[in-house]
Amino acid sequence: MFVKILLLIVFFASMILIGFISRKHAKNVNDFVLGGRSVGPWLSAFAYGTSYFSAVVFVGYAGQFGWKYGIASTWIGIGNAVIGSLMAWAILGRRTRVMTQALSAKTMPDFFGKRFDSNALKIAASAIAFVFLIPYTASVYNGLSRLFGMAFDIPYIWCVIAMAVLTAVYVLLGGYMATALNDFVQGLIMIGGIIAIIAAVLNGQGGFTQALIKLSEVKPAEGETLAVAQTGVFDSFFGPDPLNLLGVVILTSLGTWGLPQMVQKFYAIKSEKAIKTGMIVSTFFAVVIAGGCYFLGGFARLFDGEAIHGANGAMVYDAIIPSMLSSLPDILIGIVIVLVLSASMSTLSSLVLTSSSTLTLDFINGTIVKKMSERKQLLCIRIFVVFFIVISVVIAADPPTFIAQLMGISWGALAGAFLAPFVYGLYWKGTTQLSVWASFAFGVGITVANMFIKFIASPINAGAIAMVGGLIIVPIVSLLTPKMSKEHTDKMFKCYEEKVEVTRKTAIEDK
Repeated sequence: MFVKILLLIVFFASMILIGFISRKHAKNVNDFVLGGRSVGPWLSAFAYGTSYFSAVVFVGYAGQFGWKYGIASTWIGIGNAVIGSLMAWAILGRRTRVMTQALSAKTMPDFFGKRFDSNALKIAASAIAFVFLIPYTASVYNGLSRLFGMAFDIPYIWCVIAMAVLTAVYVLLGGYMATALNDFVQGLIMIGGIIAIIAAVLNGQGGFTQALIKLSEVKPAEGETLAVAQTGVFDSFFGPDPLNLLGVVILTSLGTWGLPQMVQKFYAIKSEKAIKTGMIVSTFFAVVIAGGCYFLGGFARLFDGEAIHGANGAMVYDAIIPSMLSSLPDILIGIVIVLVLSASMSTLSSLVLTSSSTLTLDFINGTIVKKMSERKQLLCIRIFVVFFIVISVVIAADPPTFIAQLMGISWGALAGAFLAPFVYGLYWKGTTQLSVWASFAFGVGITVANMFIKFIASPINAGAIAMVGGLIIVPIVSLLTPKMSKEHTDKMFKCYEEKVEVTRKTAIEDK
């Protein structure tokens, strides 16, 4: 217990110290929300990665999908690295940084309002972000409950409060730069932790090869619904249910392209070099963390027992990973706790900063309060940081459902609404206002309707359908509805045509 508590004290002390160091980078709204658009490649990459992967992935998704798909769940981590990180940086990074700076847009709703010349779109987008970031925040805490129950004798709610207070302190002190610096430290902890944990768990099963042999002998439970129900399916290349596995890959990988807290990382990048380096570092981070989490979860069926079943015998997916780790030495359990805290606090800080800045800059300023001074905006953002953290603690005290369902609802609605109009808005002059409204309605409509009617069995698949559907709906509606004025669209895309000087190693002279 001494070792575990000592690790937590050192971890928390470093977070607060970074907050105090970062105070000088939070003097105005641009600095507080975007770090003055001067964040380097390593900090940007780790900020992106640690916001991407939280306790939701490590405890909720790794356990649930590792149980369902076996070792094939590793494909989710690969998809997260290739689609969610590499392609996101390559396709969105540069254009997002250039256009948002040209528009002076600090948030995703602000981008929609200025790019499509509609204050109503900005308000609608801020409302969607506000409502659907809340269940995501709840899911971040939810992943901690069983791990703390396994490692400590103190009530879970006090752990949640401590985590919330510490997150609030460093975000309030240093804003985006404090979160980026803490994300870097937390990211290093996550990388070291996941490698150590995988090695320890597999060693407990006799090594990697022996663990695979054991997994190949596992039979699906009686009455379990699988596309392929036979011995050996859980160590196969695509697992027992490839179609539903694909839905998870799409939601968790493509979804990052439309999440405000993820895309906002591109707003803050310092330079062209930072984009290239950040893309490589972010992809490596995703391979290790996401690939490692889902790879570890793939061996979940080797740890079947009473601990992962409820009173009525139903599977408790959130208990799988804690059960796998319960037999580890104290020092490794301490590392696990710090790892999950790192993942959760980094995601929580990103979510509350995004929510508070969106609500202040896109909803209150110019709508409720016609003109707020810089000082009042900064104060309002800080007040809402506290407000969102308090809400998150209240929800976390009595979380309503499984982690995966909470995250699926949040990601499905946000990415289903925002992904398509954001990507098309960056690349295509022909994107219309009505197509953006259509995407908002479709993404939110599918997700919310499915919560009540459940015409799509899994909220994960509902989210994936919302995203892919938006990518089809936006161009179709754009072709059928009135175009925006040529003068406006030319002005929006003018930033891409500005001439800049580069070194010879970057561009070859055109003779």
